[in-house]
Amino acid sequence: MPGNTFGKAFRITTFGESHGTAVGVIVDGCPAGLELLESDIQKELDRRRPGQSGITTSRGEQDRARILSGVFEGKTTGTPIAMIVYNRDVDSSPYIELKNRPRPGHADLTYFMKYGHVDWRGGGRASGRETVGRVAAGAVARKLLFSRLGVEILGHVVEVHGIKAGGVLIDDIRKNVEKSSVRCADMAAARKIEDEILRAKKDGDSLGGMAEVIAINVPGGLGEPVFDKLDADIAKAMMSVGAVKGVEIGAGFGVAGKTGMENNDPFVMESGEVKTVTNNSGGILGGISNGMPVVVRAAVKPTPSIAMEQKTVDLERMEDVTIKVKGRHDPCILPRVLPVLESMLALVLADHAIRGGFIGKY
Repeated sequence: MPGNTFGKAFRITTFGESHGTAVGVIVDGCPAGLELLESDIQKELDRRRPGQSGITTSRGEQDRARILSGVFEGKTTGTPIAMIVYNRDVDSSPYIELKNRPRPGHADLTYFMKYGHVDWRGGGRASGRETVGRVAAGAVARKLLFSRLGVEILGHVVEVHGIKAGGVLIDDIRKNVEKSSVRCADMAAARKIEDEILRAKKDGDSLGGMAEVIAINVPGGLGEPVFDKLDADIAKAMMSVGAVKGVEIGAGFGVAGKTGMENNDPFVMESGEVKTVTNNSGGILGGISNGMPVVVRAAVKPTPSIAMEQKTVDLERMEDVTIKVKGRHDPCILPRVLPVLESMLALVLADHAIRGGFIGKY
């Protein structure tokens, strides 16, 4: 089965290619009665769109969203919500000479191996532009979660190329992330990260890093045993984003160096509710949420499109060649991928909230 649909009770199907006519998404399973406007979608798309600063691609897309169905008089009707964003600033000319020469780090070669006939313009369906639909759908999920359950989802960049943010509080994330071009809540680290990205851009290279996404006020009880564990679905959601190469939940890979006594989160009573003293579990135990913040980190690879000379092969001639990738690309994906990761977490939580009966059909 083609893998273009995600979720079970709250399902999304994205469509479109980087240099095609449009990109978009169909959301099915959203309950009726949710107040929803195009401005709600636009708010999140504006955070993802290109051309926001000197450290992002110069592609001039405004990413104006249109809701085609599923909303009437400002409220969802319970029927599929179709949303579309037309591609306005497309330049495929830099890719003509690369159509038979797969770019290292990209899906050009593997798409050719799977499909044979591929859209080579800007990466086609494998481009990061596919995430427009995810963010549009994520905007719906975020509003549903907040309006029905009070769930808030926050994200911030915690590391780029070895430069790490210091410990920050939730209020720091709320206050500082959108003030920073790199979306880092530690403002001192943010300045260093921006300088590092600009250096890589000048060299024609790119940088990777780490993002953290946190969901607050998640009720206990979300998640299904055994294979649909909440953390399993979150991990799949994050790994489905093309640039993500690793996912941690809670203490993540750090548990490998801990003892059981160090890693266990002690239970305590707080205002009549069971809480944990620490949150090494990242808000999930046995694949089910425990009422603590859900904490997820994703390792994001450097942008594979770089201006430096690289080795590849010519698939038509079947010989070794070298290429330099031209076009408009982000020297670091982190600032723009953050809204995508937040959206994927929202989609998983909305899906499980409906499946678990926490959110009804009205």
